[in-house]
Amino acid sequence: MSEAAAAESSKIRTIILALSSTLAMAAIVGFFIYSSVCPCERTPGGLLMGERAREPVTDWSFANDVPLCQIQIWAGIRPHSVNLNCMATAEGKLYLSCSFCDTKYWASKVGENEGGRLKLNGIVYPVIFNRVLDPAELDSAWTARVSKLQIHGGPGNPAPPPGAQRGDRWWSFNLVSAI
Repeated sequence: MSEAAAAESSKIRTIILALSSTLAMAAIVGFFIYSSVCPCERTPGGLLMGERAREPVTDWSFANDVPLCQIQIWAGIRPHSVNLNCMATAEGKLYLSCSFCDTKYWASKVGENEGGRLKLNGIVYPVIFNRVLDPAELDSAWTARVSKLQIHGGPGNPAPPPGAQRGDRWWSFNLVSAI
């Protein structure tokens, strides 16, 4: 190979490497910008960013003061975050609400004692997720949901009438602090 051909080949490799590095950096920056904006409405997001909680939470009653909470789980190596109904019982236990959850992407990725994150009022809490299967506990979570939605329900998230029965395809997850 002549010196000119070798120099041209080296120049092409340098251009390809620079282009690849630029694209990779743009993808990373884009992901962080996307994560700072979403989850938004029904569009999932990536990492939940914000101030990290420093103390464990035993009474989640303050979750009833916000219309929705944001959760983040890991879908393989990728963070996945969504907006969901969350509600606390009178005893301060925290639950997520999920109608037709068997069709939701995120729910299929949550195993038993699954680690994740919850964002409320700009604070990010490390949490452990567990799906609730006990009918009495599901009823308790449903009652907390109905009560909260009387205050925070709206057009996209209407309040069920007081005393409404929970649907067969309504799931709930209990979240506990992981600090």
